[in-house]
Amino acid sequence: MSTPGRGLHGRVLDTLGPEITAGEYPPGSVLRTDELAQRFEVSRSVMREAVRVLESMHLVESRRRVGVTVRPAAEWNVYDPQVIRWRLAGADRPRQLRSLTMLRSAIEPVAAGLAARNATAEQCAELTECAIGMVANSRGHRLEEYLVHDMAFHRVILNASGNEMFARLGDVVAEVLAGRTHHEVMFEDPDPEAVTLHVHLAEAVREGDADRAEELTREITVGALQELDILAPGGRPAS
Repeated sequence: MSTPGRGLHGRVLDTLGPEITAGEYPPGSVLRTDELAQRFEVSRSVMREAVRVLESMHLVESRRRVGVTVRPAAEWNVYDPQVIRWRLAGADRPRQLRSLTMLRSAIEPVAAGLAARNATAEQCAELTECAIGMVANSRGHRLEEYLVHDMAFHRVILNASGNEMFARLGDVVAEVLAGRTHHEVMFEDPDPEAVTLHVHLAEAVREGDADRAEELTREITVGALQELDILAPGGRPAS
């Protein structure tokens, strides 16, 4: 998927970023900007701009008299939405999806409980509207339309928690949901039980029932993990 609005250096990143995150350039590999500029048929300034973006993600570091060196995966900014997108496009997708979904299972239930305590009337109305949109697009193989409402729903939950740290994870959760859809790690129609759980969650938040909101969200994330076992096996860590 091309990243809009970034011009020539964006085109470079759309190729080079996935190559790095897929391990085609192992940690310690030295990237020569002159050679890369020739490969992508861009100027050195365009190549330097692309490298600056990769540096901001901690994928590479520039060293004088050495060049641009690929950093170990443990140092990458794994919460960067673009890094998540690139990693989900690679062969390690099942493990990445499981790792990210486990992050959701740790964060979102707590956020939902806080949302039930802190959500404004406007946020409650927005949450209900998102849930209705999910229901309306849950049949007929309308996954892209469903995704729009699903991402918005979870953004509202995180924002309504009142915790700015949770709210900043909205982009991370959105990339997980988008990755499942775009890489066909979803059933042709969303699980009806999961859709119903979202409707009940919107009701629990509106009613201020924090315990129920937390419980329902935990059910949603557990269901997402179970779907991965079916649709993207092989993501479990070795025992």
